[in-house]
Amino acid sequence: MVHLLRKGDHIVAGDDLYGGTCRLFEKVFAKWGLAVSYADVDDPASFAKSMRPNTRLIWVETPTNPLLKIVDIRRLAALAKRSGALLAVDNTFATPFFQRPLELGADLVVHSTTKYLAGHSDLIGGAVVCDRKRVYERLKFHQNAAGAVPGPWDSWLVLRGIKTLAVRMRQHEDNALCAALYLRWHPKVSRVYYPGLPDHVGSSLARKQMTGFGGMLSLELKGGRRAAERFFSRLKVFCLAESLGGVESLACYPALMTHGSLSKEERLKRGIGEGLVRLSVGIEDREDLLEDLAGALG
Repeated sequence: MVHLLRKGDHIVAGDDLYGGTCRLFEKVFAKWGLAVSYADVDDPASFAKSMRPNTRLIWVETPTNPLLKIVDIRRLAALAKRSGALLAVDNTFATPFFQRPLELGADLVVHSTTKYLAGHSDLIGGAVVCDRKRVYERLKFHQNAAGAVPGPWDSWLVLRGIKTLAVRMRQHEDNALCAALYLRWHPKVSRVYYPGLPDHVGSSLARKQMTGFGGMLSLELKGGRRAAERFFSRLKVFCLAESLGGVESLACYPALMTHGSLSKEERLKRGIGEGLVRLSVGIEDREDLLEDLAGALG
């Protein structure tokens, strides 16, 4: 999608996003002459302040990774339109079942099909969705010229997964909400990040632009890295893994895994502390998952 841009163009990205995306912006695309600025997703006005005359793309995740922040898609769509830029939304966490950014004004929607769309952790793929013919034709030309075409087996696996997406997402959300409610009051947990909780700062906005809250949540453990290591070592149902969105429950340590490419100072600046744990809550029996979390927390 960045291939829609030209040398000298500028990108405004939300400051809470997958560490690999930051790595692409700063280590790969910068060599092509593209510049990136990060806007505070907690302050919608910061996106407008970050815009430049040569800004051609606004890139956000919502909910964000790993702090599950909610970004106002309609507001950013209006800003992009006024500025002559495109708005791209990474919708991997929410999926089309819970959120449809194109209907909220976004120009492009990105999915890691590896995750919820496929749903079984058995392929690697991605998708870009748009409803503007000119943009589509430019993307299709690049795909044809560069050869970014998924294999037939991977495509079949994604189509297979989509057939059960609705059923799976309901169960993911149900289990995640139960886990969030349990962890919210646990004495060894200082904070839980889940937009389905009423005290989540983005809960009201999430209810306006989403039809559900998904299966991802993060928690801050008291005790930092030592507490996190004890937590991971005691898990039996949740597996320690960097991926997400499959039917099985996974636990991730952002400081060393998804955001390990960022410096410690940059991680702390973005709110990614050493006690932060990200959970991809699967579709297993709810009581098994709660028992596993209880045992891991001691």
